[in-house]
Amino acid sequence: MVIVAPSILSADFSRLGEEIKAVEKAGAKWIHIDVMDGHFVPNITIGPVIVASIRKTSKLLFDCHLMIENPEGYISQFAKAGADLITIHAECDNDLKTTIQKIKDSGCLAGISVNPETSLDVIYEVIPDVDLILIMSVHPGFSGQSFIKDVLPKIKQAEELIQKTKKKIYLQVDGGINKENAGIVKENGADVLVAASFIFKSSNYAEAIRQLKDL
Repeated sequence: MVIVAPSILSADFSRLGEEIKAVEKAGAKWIHIDVMDGHFVPNITIGPVIVASIRKTSKLLFDCHLMIENPEGYISQFAKAGADLITIHAECDNDLKTTIQKIKDSGCLAGISVNPETSLDVIYEVIPDVDLILIMSVHPGFSGQSFIKDVLPKIKQAEELIQKTKKKIYLQVDGGINKENAGIVKENGADVLVAASFIFKSSNYAEAIRQLKDL
């Protein structure tokens, strides 16, 4: 069964706790939290203080996606704030193996993400160490972008690499996910779909989540 992880990047931040409760009631199992520092990507979003605050509103899995230059320096803060899963980018400045181990030592699941133009070759050595691979299907930084179809072969390649590990590793896709492309993304092996504007800009959260699950 595919997991739908609404990204709060497109939620109404003036009522964030209510928004999280609403998507939980609508069938979401994870909450995707996009963390941006204004350096790694050209946008600034939220930090550990906000994560700690919204942690009080939900028991869903908090999926913290760190789009920041120095994730290793913030792992413990996000873990203490209530993150369940912390994903770093292959393109960050940190040593991937060391940072992934720090995530696991913090008690969180560990994920590794690649941007649309990044080859999976750069994460090959750490795939057995992670719990999730995140394929970006837009250039990270802003919600509302269109899905980049050229990443579909990479999704399939990642699924094949996961199969070789013989362990449970989630395959997540993030960026421009909607009812038009969710089906083919799942066909290529994804089992976690991140959706921001498709869910939070819809008039019916439950119907939007159902469409992503059922396609």
